[in-house]
Amino acid sequence: MSNGKPHLEFHTLDLQSGWETPPGYPEGIKQKILASDFNEDGKAGGRSRLLRFDPGVFTTDPFVHEYWEEVFLISGDLTVGNDKSGNGGAAFAPNTYACRPPGAYHGPFKSNGGCLLFELHYFSEKPTNK
Repeated sequence: MSNGKPHLEFHTLDLQSGWETPPGYPEGIKQKILASDFNEDGKAGGRSRLLRFDPGVFTTDPFVHEYWEEVFLISGDLTVGNDKSGNGGAAFAPNTYACRPPGAYHGPFKSNGGCLLFELHYFSEKPTNK
């Protein structure tokens, strides 16, 4: 059982440290977890993170997961739907947003010049019959 995300007031983020490559991602993509009580195995909780692509990095296969995902492109460029060689896809500029329900296939992704994304991942409560 989760105790929830921590209570965090405004504070300066250290954007130089604390980055790590998420499991299953290529080396040039790194995340920085901002707040989390995310339990993917238990299908509970949520997390907020920054995701950073180095210039020229791309993924080769679509992603699909069992949680909601909201993504905001803060800076740089992001291409969605490239092939396994990093070619093709639709290019997006800063201030673009996506909201994906559980089970939605998305990607692959690439960034020509690098980018920074803000993401929310969370499991929603299942409705109860009353």
